[in-house]
Amino acid sequence: MKKRIFITATNTDIGKTYTTKKLLHAFAKMGLAVGVIKPIETGVVDEYAPDGEELLECVKSLNPKLWSLEVEDIVPITYELPAAPYVASKNTSFDLKKVLRALEAMEANCDIVLIEGAGGLYVPIDENTMMIDLIKMLDASALLVTHCALGCINDTLLSKKALEALHVSHFVAFNCKKEDENFATVSLPYFLQSGQQVLKVDDDIDLICELLYNL
Repeated sequence: MKKRIFITATNTDIGKTYTTKKLLHAFAKMGLAVGVIKPIETGVVDEYAPDGEELLECVKSLNPKLWSLEVEDIVPITYELPAAPYVASKNTSFDLKKVLRALEAMEANCDIVLIEGAGGLYVPIDENTMMIDLIKMLDASALLVTHCALGCINDTLLSKKALEALHVSHFVAFNCKKEDENFATVSLPYFLQSGQQVLKVDDDIDLICELLYNL
């Protein structure tokens, strides 16, 4: 089994795909053959998976062995309704074997595979499976992407506690946006004073990669 890193977040629209693409570039710069899958994508209309297409274009530019891949190789399970997989699939039982086949096929041409989740950790996949469970099922370590807006302390700590409860090895990365200019005065002091390592996606991507690779 190759190195597997699951990219999750404190909620939807936090920047998982953005972060995953930056990680792909950074790991490739380290000399690693990179791969990526997004096990489940919802909001797929007319077979167009927006996140999957972005990831496909990125990874094909970085790993020549993946030139023949199609988006179905990146995103094995898709649903049309832009909702939690439980809802979008009408509670269809999760097909873990389909995801494992896609992951293992990707690993045949890679040193490291990034696995991008959907939404946050407690997004339901089916009645028995949450997104956080998938991290354990795939035997992956994790990167928790969090935001820098007001409320990030609560959101970050809740998600960290969930990962710790399942003994998932992980790091946290802050995806700060232009409108989050008050992060330094409103939230950052707590993280620094509590001993939290503050890694930013845009500033510390190389260090984030090194830390994740050595988990």
